[in-house]
Amino acid sequence: MTGIGGLAHYRARQFLAALKPGVSAADWTLVESAFQKNTSALALFQRLSPADRRHAVAVLRALLACGQNHVALQQAALLHDVGKALGQPLFYRVVIVLLDAFWPAGLRKLARGSLTCLAWRRPFVIHAQHPQIGAAWAQEAGCQALVVALIRLHQEKPPDYPRTLLENLHRSLYDADGVN
Repeated sequence: MTGIGGLAHYRARQFLAALKPGVSAADWTLVESAFQKNTSALALFQRLSPADRRHAVAVLRALLACGQNHVALQQAALLHDVGKALGQPLFYRVVIVLLDAFWPAGLRKLARGSLTCLAWRRPFVIHAQHPQIGAAWAQEAGCQALVVALIRLHQEKPPDYPRTLLENLHRSLYDADGVN
C-alpha cells in the first residue's frame, strides 16, 4: 500500500468489511483452538464487536498463512484490539482514520486525557489507550506475559531488525495487522 490512493483503498475495504456479519463457524473453531481452553481469554474475544472479531481472525489467518504459528502470537492476534470494546462506534472510527491521515496532531490532542473525559471525547481516548487497556484485560484473563506484551506493543512500530522472540513476534503482528 503506497500513497494516499493505496491507503484510501485499504480503508474503504476495511469500512465495507465492518458492515458485514461476524465470523463463521470455521472461524470460531480456529479461535477456540488458539485459546487452548483459556475460557477467560475466549470470553475477552467475545467482547469484541463483530467487525473487530472478523478483523482479528483475518490477522490470525494472515499470520498462519505465513507459517507463524506461535501460540502467544495467535492469541495476541485475536485480542490485540480488545481494548476497543470499551466503545468505539463506527462513526468515530471513520473520524479517527481521517484525523490520523490528515491531522494527526489533532487526533493526539483529542485522545489526551482519561476515560472519564467528556462522552464525545471518550472514543478518541479509547483509541489511544486501547493497547494498554487490552493488555491489562489479557493479563487479568490469565494470558501469558508474551501475549500481554504483544497486545501492549501492537500499535508501536517494531524495530527494523528484530533480535529477540518478542521483537520478531511483534514485527509479525504489526505487519499482519497493517494489511488487514
